Amino acid sequence: MKILNEFVPTRKFLKLAEEIKDLVDGWNVTDSAAGFPAPSGVVVSCLLKYKYPEKYVCPIFILHYKGPVEVGGLALAADIIGLDGLAVTMGDNPRYGEAIKMLKSSEEARDFIRNTVKTKNLKLGCLLTARRSLEETLARVREPWDFIYFMRLEDKSFPTLEAVAKECKKLNKPIYAYFLVGTPKNVETVKMIGWPTAATMETVEEKAAKLNGLVDGIIATCAGDAEGDKEMLRKLQKFRS
Repeated sequence: MKILNEFVPTRKFLKLAEEIKDLVDGWNVTDSAAGFPAPSGVVVSCLLKYKYPEKYVCPIFILHYKGPVEVGGLALAADIIGLDGLAVTMGDNPRYGEAIKMLKSSEEARDFIRNTVKTKNLKLGCLLTARRSLEETLARVREPWDFIYFMRLEDKSFPTLEAVAKECKKLNKPIYAYFLVGTPKNVETVKMIGWPTAATMETVEEKAAKLNGLVDGIIATCAGDAEGDKEMLRKLQKFRS
């Protein structure tokens, strides 16, 4: 199972990546999370992939911040550099200005990137949430996405993840689950995000063991607790393959 770290870019992103590079198989890079301007997810990902070509690197790709020309330009850059994919989503509304809705859905953006921009090798994935019905979720899995990211994992959504993972295996599509770990330091951040936690620091290994063999990888994060991230990643080393 790949152990990925959810990577929130700051001005010190290269230093932070260097600190944890030996603890991860790669990074899922955020894209101006919660609508606040941050170093571009695609630009940061391209730099990480160039510096660490053996690592899996895939940014979130939020359409609400981008018009079609920028969508196409960034997708081409990702394709040329050899990123492992783009996880396409409409995403949060921006904190400044208005949401851009020229591409009206992630499916429309996917088809635009493939058919109009004509990327060659770039894989495109979608984000699935446990809040939708199982039927809706499985229907999206069956659409022409290359890989799946599963959000909002907790004990009560685990059966949904099992069903989605089974369908992904049948379709030969990689699936990665977000693995949000709650710590005393990130209580307020987790409240702001509005997601349930998949584990506490004390249950990281127990919960990860249930995912080992079920999913291709987990996107592990302590959501703003940098030291917690390192402790969590050290606990997850036994599951890397």
